[in-house]
Amino acid sequence: MSSKNTNSMQTYTVPDAPFRPGDDADFGDKWAEQPGDLSRPDPINCVHSDTEEHAHGLIRVLGDDDMASGEWNPELDATELIRGLEMMMRLRIFDDRMIKMQRTGKLSFYMRSFGEEAVAIAQTMALDDTDWIFPSYRQPGAQFVRGRDMVSMICHCIGNTEDNIRGRQMPVHYSWKEGHFISISSPVGTQFSQAVGVAMASAYKGDDQATITWLGDGTSAQGDFHYGLNFASVFKPPVILNVVNNQWAISTHKNLATGGENFAARGLAYGIPSLRVDGNDFLALYSVTKWARERARAGKGATYIEVYTYRAGAHSSSDDPSRYRPGDEFKCWPGGDPVERLKNHLIKIGAWSNSKDQELTEKIDSEVMAAYKEACKFGDLANGPFPPASTIFTEVYEKVPWHIQEQREELGK
Repeated sequence: MSSKNTNSMQTYTVPDAPFRPGDDADFGDKWAEQPGDLSRPDPINCVHSDTEEHAHGLIRVLGDDDMASGEWNPELDATELIRGLEMMMRLRIFDDRMIKMQRTGKLSFYMRSFGEEAVAIAQTMALDDTDWIFPSYRQPGAQFVRGRDMVSMICHCIGNTEDNIRGRQMPVHYSWKEGHFISISSPVGTQFSQAVGVAMASAYKGDDQATITWLGDGTSAQGDFHYGLNFASVFKPPVILNVVNNQWAISTHKNLATGGENFAARGLAYGIPSLRVDGNDFLALYSVTKWARERARAGKGATYIEVYTYRAGAHSSSDDPSRYRPGDEFKCWPGGDPVERLKNHLIKIGAWSNSKDQELTEKIDSEVMAAYKEACKFGDLANGPFPPASTIFTEVYEKVPWHIQEQREELGK
């Protein structure tokens, strides 16, 4: 007898990306959402139901005319905007130089933030300097905001004797205690629960510290995402939870990560105020993060944000995006380029110029190259020296357990 059920036809759907190699990508020229569409609720008295429109809409400040408007305009002065532009340019140039060095065998692995520079930089600028940062691997720009030295960052990427992690992590998996920048983790998603836990501890101790964390659209399909949201909903700690919807999780499109309308709306089910923001709009990112920080400081709990952006580059130096999407897809993104948008805004208000931009580009590029040469004095990928093998036993235990001590002695022999 056949076990086939002939009385019904059971089907399921496997979503696909809207465009594949060979297709003409077309997201539309402009977004329908405009800067003045959404109000800015009172962050202190706001409850999740007050953000229904904000979770389904799109918070913007920079319009199609490169001018800032609407209730979410943070009214930053030109000096602060130029600082933000410089940080984004620094990250982009740093990334470009590092990926070239990886291609020539000077680094083993690298990941760029191309197209997403505004995310960590604008959001970190909106925080207090002692707030905890639990990043994913595309938020290294937060370290520039906090003042980390490029030589130190490059030493880590090389894994030489001055690597502050002593070779225990992959390249670009930074950790920086002085900057309250917690180690990036290769098992993606773990930072959501960890960030909520540290926020709970900060609140318990009475510290005026908030915690911010990011994960990608693909990672939001994992359990860690829901664990973090649930704990944040129940205990209401001072935490800002971001899902960076950059359309792609390596070669997997965002359509495989949620069956819902978007990612922001998922936070409403947990009773958390939820916002959806243009991730290539520096001013909008700064504004929503400042809003969330005000809520945290007032003891009002978590804020959940979908950062709507596009990963313009490859997932990493090991990825070839031409195998799964059109090569020019990023150029069709209606959100444009975050660096260019802030630059154009500054030019429009008379605070910047193309000549100043070129001058700053050349200055930063020289600084990056000088930092790399300085970092190589402590060892390079081809020739070392590298941290000694014995460092795998150090800086882990306050008192080394007997079995670890035995292994350490065996290595010494």
